[in-house]
Amino acid sequence: MKKIYHLSTCTTCKKILKELDAPTSYILQDIKPEPITGEQLDEMRELSGSYEALFSKRAQLYKERNLKNEDISEERYKKLILEHYTFLKRPVIINNDKIFIGNAKKTVEAAKRSINE
Repeated sequence: MKKIYHLSTCTTCKKILKELDAPTSYILQDIKPEPITGEQLDEMRELSGSYEALFSKRAQLYKERNLKNEDISEERYKKLILEHYTFLKRPVIINNDKIFIGNAKKTVEAAKRSINE
């Protein structure tokens, strides 16, 4: 599978998508109008190793709900991500059996190399 989960209203995601210049074989999914499914999240977890790796601790709701003071289980991470798109660390780029999560420069560079292999 070749897929990119992103948020079209996020300027960082827009910049990364432009930089990646992914081939048309990649499916783009804007996670606000088309929320991720439990099955999609499970596929991402399979590649990443945990739901926590997919979870954004920078999300406004994370701070508003004071979640940093909680001991969050894997199952709770999953529920939170499915509950609101803002909890998914973005973008998530899947290139067959490789996954790249978030907007860190190293991550984006690695995704770019993988896409252009």
